[in-house]
Amino acid sequence: MNYLAGGNVPRRMGNAHPNIVPYQVFPASDGHLIIACGNDRQFVALCSLLGLHGVADNPAFATNPARVENRETLCALIAEKTSLRPKAALIADLERAGVPGGPINSVAEAIDEPQIKARGLRIAPEGLPGLRTPIGLSRSPLTLDKASPTLGDGHWSFSSR
Repeated sequence: MNYLAGGNVPRRMGNAHPNIVPYQVFPASDGHLIIACGNDRQFVALCSLLGLHGVADNPAFATNPARVENRETLCALIAEKTSLRPKAALIADLERAGVPGGPINSVAEAIDEPQIKARGLRIAPEGLPGLRTPIGLSRSPLTLDKASPTLGDGHWSFSSR
């Protein structure tokens, strides 16, 4: 969008948002989470919950354009605080404060999510564990009663032709 609107070719920034800060991945003591402050009110709330006293009032960080300009310094301050706390505690505090954020799950954490279990996404056709698509169609429900064929099973023999 930046290119279409102003001709600016974006630089690589990983998961960070080019126009909003903080809006990216941060470390926790036990993993990572994303924090997505979309406005100044959310930023003030984030600073308060992390104990970053005076940061929200600092002219270098008081507005989003200033935060974009000083991204590196600000994100280092935030990361220093988030890295000391567990992911779940941070997310609970963010939710209470009205600051958007969420966990970045490992594969094990994602598979153990309650919604994965509640929606029956874990399957084991013929004893082979796997995941099914979360998309369900009411008139043609997905049935998985057998595993995928093994290598060489069910292929056509082209060598005899």
